[in-house]
Amino acid sequence: MQLLTESFIRSSFINASRKEVKDMTLPAGFDELTEADWQAHDVFGWRDPKFARRAYVIIPQRDGDPIGIALKQAESSARARAMCNWCRDVRLPNEVALWSAKRTGDAGRRGNTVATLVCLEFQCSRNVRNDMPPAYEGYDVVAARERRIDELQLRAAGFAEGLLNGG
Repeated sequence: MQLLTESFIRSSFINASRKEVKDMTLPAGFDELTEADWQAHDVFGWRDPKFARRAYVIIPQRDGDPIGIALKQAESSARARAMCNWCRDVRLPNEVALWSAKRTGDAGRRGNTVATLVCLEFQCSRNVRNDMPPAYEGYDVVAARERRIDELQLRAAGFAEGLLNGG
């Protein structure tokens, strides 16, 4: 992901009110993030320390600038262990939560939302970079990691598309 500034992040949200964006708290240590830190993020997400069930995610779009999405965590949690829909990490202790986001436009004003299961602390970019044990002799671990990174980017961008296009 490209290096992002606070002003760009605040202006990138597609489903948040001006007040929600103004009240948003950036993650601790945001100002110390280096270009290398940004390169290690395919999606950049964080929980708001001021609001218990609120979070934000910045998702790069393949044909444009990254967009920001305000998320709300479901009040209840799953009874069984769930898998993140973005990184598909299955290793413990990866906690997953149901996050919902208001759609854009008229649908969002009517209260329509899109929801997905995502890592509770948005560690998806780190998870896809963890090498899995080789599945068989000759298994290309590097190619598998690159494929997981690409798939994370596609799934997150697809979630954002669903908010924009009502799909």
